[in-house]
Amino acid sequence: MNDVRHGQVRVHGILSNSYKQAVRVALSFDFPFYGHYLRQITIATGGFIFTGDITHRMLTATQYIAPLMANFDPSYSKESTVQYLDNGEVFVVQWEHVRIPGKESVGGFTFQVALYKTGTITFSYRDIPLSVDVISSAEHPVKAGLSDAFMVMSPSSQSADLPRQMIYEYHRVEIDVTKITNYSAVEFTPLPTCLLHDSCELCLSASQTSGCSWCHVLQRCSDGMDRHRQEWLDYACAEESQGATFPDVKTDSSTKSVGFANTGLIAGLASALVLLLALILVSLYISYHPSAVSPLYLIQRRKSYWPSLKFQKQESGYTEVEGGGHEKDSIVEAGPC
Repeated sequence: MNDVRHGQVRVHGILSNSYKQAVRVALSFDFPFYGHYLRQITIATGGFIFTGDITHRMLTATQYIAPLMANFDPSYSKESTVQYLDNGEVFVVQWEHVRIPGKESVGGFTFQVALYKTGTITFSYRDIPLSVDVISSAEHPVKAGLSDAFMVMSPSSQSADLPRQMIYEYHRVEIDVTKITNYSAVEFTPLPTCLLHDSCELCLSASQTSGCSWCHVLQRCSDGMDRHRQEWLDYACAEESQGATFPDVKTDSSTKSVGFANTGLIAGLASALVLLLALILVSLYISYHPSAVSPLYLIQRRKSYWPSLKFQKQESGYTEVEGGGHEKDSIVEAGPC
């Protein structure tokens, strides 16, 4: 951040003097995140970047890049700043000398996240005056890592004209916070995703990815678990992909086709029974273990002109500092699926 030859460091005046606020910033390049290209992100005072398109008060739930998410208050001191630079090859955000309310005497935290044009992400830690595992999460989640989610629409039980929009966290990478110390760093190298492939042949035969299917209507390769999930469902790509083959692959016998159909029917019924049993067991488990956390989270939002935020676990939320002042899209409920 001290090398201004490759880009001008900007100290964000509002974020550097605010608490639990966030601001959208445009990138000068397309940043690949889980196979999706981002041109804008949201910087939050709490030590993380929000990558979602819909801004809501609970930015800490999912769709984040968090070098160190915690209850930081840059407004405590004039030396506390949130600054960033963009030189066309890398976008860097640095939280400098930020302090935690009630723990101001331990000193300031200084760390940064760098988003490279190649998709690589690095977390760098200079000053960590307090062991991260003892920081309280009562007022703000404490975590480090990556998360992404997709949104899907489902019919509302109240009205067909007011569908529900649900957010599913489909992937998360968590860092052991005990490893975060002074002068430590973490580097993330992105793995190839199905979205990388632009043809049916590459989609179904590429060795560097697995579980990919080709949707002819969308001309897209996917495993169904990405931000385009709604389109994947709308155009029945999942059903289409079940029988997807290369054009030169044929079945020579009608008897063989009938056999495959019968086998598929039996397999489908068996799968349905297994799924039903699994759902019953999960329901019983959640009933007796309400505090258990599932690896796949469901954040559900009922649409009634996007009402105010209401989470099962009440936490104070974020305010976007730049915008028209109108009510933001808000997530209504969160809990394990």
